Amino acid sequence: MSKLENLSCPMDASRLELKQASLVCAHGHTFDLAKTGYVNLLPVQNKRSKDPGDSKEMVAARQTFLNQQHYFPIVKEIVASAPAGFFQQETVRLLDAGCGEGYYLHQLGLLLAEQGNSIERIGLDISKWAIMAASKRDKEVSWLVGSNAALPMPEARVDAVLCLFGFPVFSEFSRVLAEGGYLLLVESGEDHLIELRKILYPAIHDYKATYSDGVSGFECLGEHKLNYNFDLTSQLAIQQLLSMTPHIHKASYEGREAVKALESISVTADIKLRWYRKN
Repeated sequence: MSKLENLSCPMDASRLELKQASLVCAHGHTFDLAKTGYVNLLPVQNKRSKDPGDSKEMVAARQTFLNQQHYFPIVKEIVASAPAGFFQQETVRLLDAGCGEGYYLHQLGLLLAEQGNSIERIGLDISKWAIMAASKRDKEVSWLVGSNAALPMPEARVDAVLCLFGFPVFSEFSRVLAEGGYLLLVESGEDHLIELRKILYPAIHDYKATYSDGVSGFECLGEHKLNYNFDLTSQLAIQQLLSMTPHIHKASYEGREAVKALESISVTADIKLRWYRKN
């Protein structure tokens, strides 16, 4: 079972202690564990909307799509591209910052267990629907509703922060990383889903690399590229993929209608993985 250990109160940053089915700080702030084992550490005053993050419907679509393993090569590349010896350490503490419904952290746990590696996994997302789904997927992970802008954990809590297709807050990542800890950014490349994008948009904008000037407080250890194709063989599968991307909101009505006419499509996955070390 998940441990929910060494976490901080989102109200005053004091240490949280697990007492029966709640996390409690020395000042009496109490956060009850849900039946599926996750805990909500996102206070109302820290929310920018009533129900932040992905909706229940978006989470369900993403989970159905990811369960078809189209993105499993990304999981394998995370392990293959990691700094030498990192996952072979006696103890490895991972934080997936913006974990969604938990697919990547769950699959990483399975893959590393096959290799004989034992890791502590923490998954955090601002969407309660995502964490609710994640907590049903894997009981060995500490699942938290929270924000990357104010991670509810003390300094030097983890050995690596993973941020996959998310919204990084580098100052917070640096704070919770141990000395010499690692950060992994996984992002879309220039040709990611290019076949769908050509249908959705009248013109494809020029690609702009993110963080080309580097990341303050971190040393880039290198970039790894992953490029492959996968097939979607139904309109339902196409819509599930579309609903978990920004294109569902950005594309025009005409573009979305054109995609609705498809019964199948072969699309490109173009992924960039960058490993960084905390300075």
